[in-house]
Amino acid sequence: MTEEIKESEILTFDTMQIMEMIPHRYPFLLVDRITECVPGKYAKGYKNLTMNEEFFQGHFPGNPVMPGVLQLEALAQCSAPVLMALPEYKGKLTLYAGVDNVRFKNIVRPGDRFDMVIELIKAKGPICKSHGVGYVDGKVCIEADMTVALK
Repeated sequence: MTEEIKESEILTFDTMQIMEMIPHRYPFLLVDRITECVPGKYAKGYKNLTMNEEFFQGHFPGNPVMPGVLQLEALAQCSAPVLMALPEYKGKLTLYAGVDNVRFKNIVRPGDRFDMVIELIKAKGPICKSHGVGYVDGKVCIEADMTVALK
């Protein structure tokens, strides 16, 4: 993200706008807001986590931790606007096609704000590759290279 981006190119999306782009709904909608998005380049967003999240009830009783697979899903959902805001991808469905180089580095717990940064690496036809990083309080919790297919 070394190119200079004009402020007019930066978009934001609230929960209702995100739900217009992706089919996920509670309890599986894992991004609350996109705070910055430059279509075809990058997105930044977050998920506020509370003890009321259904997955915390069983993962793990007495020691609640956000499952790693849901952290990956949150990254994928945060990446959708990078593509969906482009006219050629509008209305398409993004599906995971693969993940590589996944690293879990810190735990995500109730009360955390799970910040996400997604950078689009390559888009060729219906296949797109991106790199995502999830943070809590500035500390990296997860990092992954993701491949999505658009249908």
